[in-house]
Amino acid sequence: MSKEQTEDKLEQRTIQQNNALRLYFRHIAKALNEAGYSIEQVLNHYTIELIWTPELVLEILWRTAQKRMLGKTSTKSLLKQGEIDDIVLAISRFLGERLKIDPPAFPSLESLEELNK
Repeated sequence: MSKEQTEDKLEQRTIQQNNALRLYFRHIAKALNEAGYSIEQVLNHYTIELIWTPELVLEILWRTAQKRMLGKTSTKSLLKQGEIDDIVLAISRFLGERLKIDPPAFPSLESLEELNK
């Protein structure tokens, strides 16, 4: 069975996982901003100073890791198990080891439910 056939049989991420991703991006943006890191400092690529937003965390950190690790461009194509965990681990290592930021934990079901209250 090819990799594509195997992935077709696995479930895509859930709506709750999608909500958890968005909350995770928000936490990372907050941690980066509170630590005083601009996007320029993190990526050493941009010439203007911007502050981190959840959308920029998604587009710059998450999608970069996702594309390099899995060759996928959309979070919708991520598998329910494994792929999200792998990307979270990679970003957490990057934040902790390279930027000396205590990476936020990936949101639990309980934290998502509390957010929606």
